[in-house]
Amino acid sequence: MSYKKKEPSGCGCLQIPISVIVLFLGGGIWLFTQRDNLGISKLIPNSEQLNIPFISSKPTQDNSKLPSNSTPVVSSNSKPLTQKLPANPAPIASPKPTPKVTPTPTISQSPEIKTPNKTSNKPVAIKPAPKTPWEKKEIRGIYLSRYQVTNNASEQMIRRRVRYYKSKGFNTIIHGVWGNACTMYKSEVMQKTLGFKSCPNLFRDKWLEWLIDEAHKQGMEIHAYFEKGIKIDKNSPIFDLAVEKRWIVPGVDKTYAGIDHYVLDVEIPEVANFFRDILAEFVTKYPKIDAVQWDDYLGYHAELPGKVNRTDKLTKFTQQMITAMKQANPSVSFDICHHNPYWAKRYFAADYQKWKVDRIFIQAYNEKGFQDELNYAKKVDGIAISDKQFHRVADLVKNKEIKSILVFPIAGKPEETASRLNELIAKKEQ
Repeated sequence: MSYKKKEPSGCGCLQIPISVIVLFLGGGIWLFTQRDNLGISKLIPNSEQLNIPFISSKPTQDNSKLPSNSTPVVSSNSKPLTQKLPANPAPIASPKPTPKVTPTPTISQSPEIKTPNKTSNKPVAIKPAPKTPWEKKEIRGIYLSRYQVTNNASEQMIRRRVRYYKSKGFNTIIHGVWGNACTMYKSEVMQKTLGFKSCPNLFRDKWLEWLIDEAHKQGMEIHAYFEKGIKIDKNSPIFDLAVEKRWIVPGVDKTYAGIDHYVLDVEIPEVANFFRDILAEFVTKYPKIDAVQWDDYLGYHAELPGKVNRTDKLTKFTQQMITAMKQANPSVSFDICHHNPYWAKRYFAADYQKWKVDRIFIQAYNEKGFQDELNYAKKVDGIAISDKQFHRVADLVKNKEIKSILVFPIAGKPEETASRLNELIAKKEQ
C-alpha cells in the first residue's frame, strides 16, 4: 500500500545519538575548565567572565591575610603573563623568612687572623733569631748598690731603670737591700731589736715591689743583695749600740784598703737570731724575690787579733740562717759570691761548701790571681768581675764553661757600666 513519506519536524535533536551529545557536553566542559591553558579566557571580556559560572568559579584569594614577603601561588601548569617567577616557588602553607646572611669579616674586623702560608695554608711561624754567646749565659747580672736607686726614686724612675738594664742585655739585677746592719725597707725586726725601722734613706715604701714587678714583666730576675754581710763601719746607725752591747769581734777588719770594718759576732745568740729573723722576714715580706745573695763580707778576716778558728761556728750560724729562710719561703735561692773555696776557708773562715747554698759565684776582682779564680768559676755557677776588668769580657763570653757573668760597678756608675759593656759585647759579636 503506498503512502506519503512523513517529513521530519522540529530541530531534529532527538535524531542525534545520545552518545554524541554526551561527548559534546563533556568536551565543552573540559574546554572551559582549561581556558587558562588554552587561552580561551583571553577571547572573553572580563566583564562577561564574571557572569559565566564556569569561568568565575575559581575562588578569590584574600591577599590581605598573607605575609608581606610570601610568594604568590601559581599553578604548576600556568604560564605567567607579565612576571617571570621561579621554577619551584615556595608553598604558601609554610612561608619561611629570608635567612640573614652574615658578611664575611675582613682582616681589619678580626685582628687575630694570621696570614696563612700560601703553600700549606698554615700560619707563618717566625723563627726567633739564634742566641748570641752573651745571651746564652744563664745569669747576666749587674750589681746596684743600695743607695743608687732607692734614694727618693719614684715608681716611674725605678721601672724605667729596670727597662734600661734590660735593653743593655742584662737579665738580672742584684740590688742592695741591706748594709751596715740595717735594712733598706721598713722592718719590724729592726724596730723590735734596734728601735728603728730602716737605714736612713728617702726611699718610697713600695720601691722594692715596683722593682720586682717591673723586672718580672720584662722577663728579668731581682736578687736581693745583702751588702757588707755581718760587717759594719763607723757610719752604721747601730755602731755605738754594737760597741755598747759588745756585739763586735775585737780588732779591725782591714780586708779592703781605705775603710775599717768591724765584724758582728754571730757566736752571740742575740746577734745570730737578729740575722736569722731579718732574712726570714725579708723573704716573707717580699715573697716574689727570686734570690738573696751574700758576699765575702759573710766571714771573719784571718788578720783579726788572736788565733781563733771561727770556721765551724760560722758554718753552724749560716746553716741555721738558710734553714730559717727556706722554712719561710722555700722558693727563694740562697746564693753566695765569695773568693774561691780555698781562699774563703783559709782567710775568711768561710767553708761555704758546707753551708748548703743554692748557687756559688766566684769573685775575681783581683787581677793577680784571676786565672786561678777562673778555674774555680768553671766548676760552679759563674764569675763576678768589676768594671775595671772589661778586657776580660770577650774571653769570658766565649767560654762555654762559664755559666754566668756578674758585673760590679766599682766606679759607682752602673748605668755607664751597663752601656759600656753592651757596646763592647756588640762589637765583639759583629
